[in-house]
Amino acid sequence: MSVQASANVKIFIMAFGYAFSTYNKELMARAVGRDLSISKKQSVEICKWLRHKPLLKAKKMLEEVIAMKQAVPMTRFNWNVGHRPGIGPGRYPKKSAAAILGILKSAEANAQTKGLNTGNLHIVHINAQKATTPIHYGRQRGTKMKRTHIELVLQEMVQKEEKAEKL
Repeated sequence: MSVQASANVKIFIMAFGYAFSTYNKELMARAVGRDLSISKKQSVEICKWLRHKPLLKAKKMLEEVIAMKQAVPMTRFNWNVGHRPGIGPGRYPKKSAAAILGILKSAEANAQTKGLNTGNLHIVHINAQKATTPIHYGRQRGTKMKRTHIELVLQEMVQKEEKAEKL
């Protein structure tokens, strides 16, 4: 997409695509966090843990991680990770949980703006991707920064009505 700024200058506006392809504007709300300074590995584990959960439950789970009351189960990146009661290997990634909680709140605000019922929202799609890794300036030359992209899509789930029992 390009915009004509003046006679001979064109400004290119870069649009990014989502990994989620079946987006419905009427029933769904989305939010994205680009170039967040959080760990990609921890973000992948948190996203896997939150996928297909109700929004209110997911927010409560992340708040408990930040308060170090509930650990995030580490299923893929679990080398030398200590076991936690009831879940096996797990950690308390506070910084990543706080960033993802902010994106959840942003998506909830987007859903309220669209007029969706926030009590019925479920996480349909959430993923973490590796972003560009800029190099630290100065004496720490060669050390790369951590950067992660987070995508989130919420959908209003309709309550299933109870089927009438056959007599």
